[in-house]
Amino acid sequence: MTPALILASGSPRRRELLAQAGFSFSVRAADIDETPRPGEAAAAYVERLAQEKAQAVCAFSGDADPPALVLAADTSVVLADGIILGKPANDADAARMLGLLSGATHSVMTGIAIVSTVVPERIVSAVETTRVTFSQIPPAEISAYIAGGEPRDKAGAYAIQGFAARWIPRIEGDYFNVVGLPIARTVALLRELSS
Repeated sequence: MTPALILASGSPRRRELLAQAGFSFSVRAADIDETPRPGEAAAAYVERLAQEKAQAVCAFSGDADPPALVLAADTSVVLADGIILGKPANDADAARMLGLLSGATHSVMTGIAIVSTVVPERIVSAVETTRVTFSQIPPAEISAYIAGGEPRDKAGAYAIQGFAARWIPRIEGDYFNVVGLPIARTVALLRELSS
């Protein structure tokens, strides 16, 4: 019996990317504490959160459910000095974040974790990193962007697939990672888990 695939995320962007890549899956969003640990490096942080989300959904599923693969991911925007930008708390926070990104290069890191509930339980995980360069953003455009509401639920207060594309002359790495789920790396992990 082929295990079902469960996406442990409420992100509409992750759902769209997974469906676009031809996967059938159900969704069970995980609710965990996403506070970084003192001194925790960004890559370790996103990988830990992805693992904890996948394991939380596995624990919730229990033994009654059929075998499944639980996929979780966590994305953060990371400045050159290692400071992590999550989702903005409010519009002022979004403006602060976009000001920090303006005219600079940052990293987008996504931790991916997949847990197999087939006994014995296995977990595989990885971190995908993409470097994103922003041009200088005119203050009026930041204000208009925030007024449109797009930054509110996005790591780093922007969506590369939306209005913010106008400020991004260059990326190095996986575009889909910046959207929210590096599909090629996810497929590689699924293959690793089923081998």
